[in-house]
Amino acid sequence: MKGLKLLAGLALLAAAGVAGALLYLRADLLAFRDTPFGGPEEKLIDVPPGSSARVVVRLLTKGGALSDERRAWRYLRWVKRDRRQLRAGEYSFQGPLTPEQVLDRVYRGDVKTYRFTVPEGLRMEEIAAIVEDAGLGKARDLLALMRDPAFARELGVPFRNLEGYLFPDTYSFTRSPRPRAIVAAMVERFRQAYRQAEAGRAPGVTLSEKEAVTLASIIEKETGRPEERPHISCVFHNRLRRHMRLQTDPTVMYATMLRHGGRWSRNITRADLLAAHPYNTYTRDGLPPGPIASPGEAALAAALHPSDCRDLYFVSRNDGTHVFCPDLACHNAAVRKWQIEYFRRRTARSGPAGDGAE
Repeated sequence: MKGLKLLAGLALLAAAGVAGALLYLRADLLAFRDTPFGGPEEKLIDVPPGSSARVVVRLLTKGGALSDERRAWRYLRWVKRDRRQLRAGEYSFQGPLTPEQVLDRVYRGDVKTYRFTVPEGLRMEEIAAIVEDAGLGKARDLLALMRDPAFARELGVPFRNLEGYLFPDTYSFTRSPRPRAIVAAMVERFRQAYRQAEAGRAPGVTLSEKEAVTLASIIEKETGRPEERPHISCVFHNRLRRHMRLQTDPTVMYATMLRHGGRWSRNITRADLLAAHPYNTYTRDGLPPGPIASPGEAALAAALHPSDCRDLYFVSRNDGTHVFCPDLACHNAAVRKWQIEYFRRRTARSGPAGDGAE
């Protein structure tokens, strides 16, 4: 009997020891869970598809997101017991984070995204450079797609390239998207915006999609003032109805760029104005053969819903706004005031060449 009692006592002591050890281990793992780790630098960790939970924990530890692989694995297996699958992808960790925060991010699949923003009024070359700067591909590869007539047909674009159809917006992609996916996303976003503009088409506006996008791109380049876009559109619609040439400087700059092998310049010479080119609206009737930039929502809406006006001309005030005129006499007076006299006064105020006076 004494032997049995001794054995029972030893068993109880052993059980108590095990229980105590388990309680200590659990407390340690809970403390591990809630202890932030890591410095302010960004840590990029790639989790390949098909990685087991143990492999994911190892990768997170080696990458500097977790402090202790063994404790992290024990916590995940014995305490957290999350039945969800840890998702593959590229993850970014920055700053002190608890193991709970790190693991939950991988459970959610909260992978690193690369963002870029395309402002209104940019050309294909400028947009391709923005995407490359965001780390999402080479500009030359993107431009090759943007200029590919077969790809344009595949996307339903009625031109031989995607000029005008790369919609201005902010885009997000995960690591290493295919160039086709990036370009297609911009064209799809254009489609959404164009459908919205089409829904607001004014009665009597008969422009086709090709004509509307082309006109919208000119409106976009002519003014950055949202309130002026419908009025600018009205002037162009009035000129088109009267078979007057549009005579808009942005098309001359685009034509000059094409004539000079892609070199862009804002300086327009008299020779540029007189040059025979399909995009030069000073020497050609009607709209140019295609868009000259990517218009935004407001410009698309203005092209299909111009304001009601009798104006045929507008002149820049050199502050982003314009003077609108219904006849040539008004236009010539505005040119004298806001172009000839304005720049004469500026030249006079600047003083002798090179003195830097203002």
